[in-house]
Amino acid sequence: MVNEENEKDIISSRPNDNSGEAVDDTKEEGQDSPDESTKLERWNHPRINMYRYLTTLLCFINMGMNDAAYGALIPYLEVYYNVNYTIISLVFLAPFLGYTLAAFLNNTVHMRFGQLGIAIIGPSCKIIAYVVICIHPPYPVLPVIFMFAGFGIGLADSGWNAWIGNMQNANEMLGILHGCYGLGAAISPLIATAMVTKAHLVWYKFYYLMVGVAVLELILSIVTFRRATGAIYRAKNPGTHSEEGHSRTREALRNKITWLCAIFLLLYVGVEVSLGGWLVTFMLKVRHGEPFASGLVVTGFWLGLTFGRVILGFVTGKIGEKLAIAGYLLICVGLELCFWLIPNFVASAVFAGWLGFFLGPLFPAAIVVATKLLPRRLHVSSIGFAAAFGGGGAAVLPFAVGAIAQAKGVQVLQPIALALFVAILAFWCLLPGGFKKKGLEEVQRQREEEANCGADDEGGGLSA
Repeated sequence: MVNEENEKDIISSRPNDNSGEAVDDTKEEGQDSPDESTKLERWNHPRINMYRYLTTLLCFINMGMNDAAYGALIPYLEVYYNVNYTIISLVFLAPFLGYTLAAFLNNTVHMRFGQLGIAIIGPSCKIIAYVVICIHPPYPVLPVIFMFAGFGIGLADSGWNAWIGNMQNANEMLGILHGCYGLGAAISPLIATAMVTKAHLVWYKFYYLMVGVAVLELILSIVTFRRATGAIYRAKNPGTHSEEGHSRTREALRNKITWLCAIFLLLYVGVEVSLGGWLVTFMLKVRHGEPFASGLVVTGFWLGLTFGRVILGFVTGKIGEKLAIAGYLLICVGLELCFWLIPNFVASAVFAGWLGFFLGPLFPAAIVVATKLLPRRLHVSSIGFAAAFGGGGAAVLPFAVGAIAQAKGVQVLQPIALALFVAILAFWCLLPGGFKKKGLEEVQRQREEEANCGADDEGGGLSA
């Protein structure tokens, strides 16, 4: 039995969630006092956090498997349904509606149901989607059902990023978390391609496996997060809603840091999933590779992403997030130019792997930067919105690539990716803090001092 004493204490100290009286224990857990606001959770303390963190790792493996499967299965979906690039690309676009809905409902789900709501709704939506896909319905049903998967993934993506982004050693913890996404994305095309090309199974048989993984995720999520209710969340985070109970989402959406991070993540996730999603088709039709070898190239891309997130996650914080990510992006621009201009299958496979490696740390670093630049009361709303909105890039940009590829050919993938890398770098440079190692901390400290001075002035005016 996992240790849950800390959560029981919170509930016992706050028997009536609507009560205006707050005892000291509850205040210590939830208020942004000078002492408590600097205390960050650890991934292994209290012990229940360890089990929850491990569950989120499985969740992100499943996310990676979901996102990477599209690209591996697209050539076979085209043949099965007899549709063109533009129509088949709707399977990328449809989840965007789910991601968008998750971006706006993330804070509401937390306030009403706590992390338990995220833990149940997320995998349940994926199970619904995968079961319907397993019965291989007519093609128009697929984009509609993928909206459910998009909503479930968007909720989990936003909720777990916001939670782990506020932990001690967030760069490393998020690096491992997103490394698991990369791991799932690496094995998914390999399994899907092998099932179709080696075992001669129909494409939708792959989703039998996805149902099993999603069911396992749901069971573990319910067990580990069963006490993380809305009452617990409201007790720990009273600053995330106003006295009238309204969420902070509106305030978060008025903060320019929220939008800079959201657009950065939208472009980043878009280029990541566009490369992962269309690499198989590109290697088949432009580099004239064999089907299984082309599937291995996209596996190499996702493996590079996995290793990059884990390894560079321990490097990024030591260099400074702003400088490190700018450097990684410049390397990506160089690698993308080589990928585009050197028409060789083996060289392209090598460049794809290194592209994944240096792309890997971008998402975790953006979450860490957001926690440093935003006030704590906005962390769940802002980071949740940015992560879910950014996840929509996995839908919009791969669809755009598919639509353009229908008119111009799949070779447009490389110049589009190059342009996106430049745009991502531009948005990264717009974030405050400069490129000094401690620049973000200085901005954070300055804003806290300004906030404290404002509170002191207000208090002085009231006392006068």
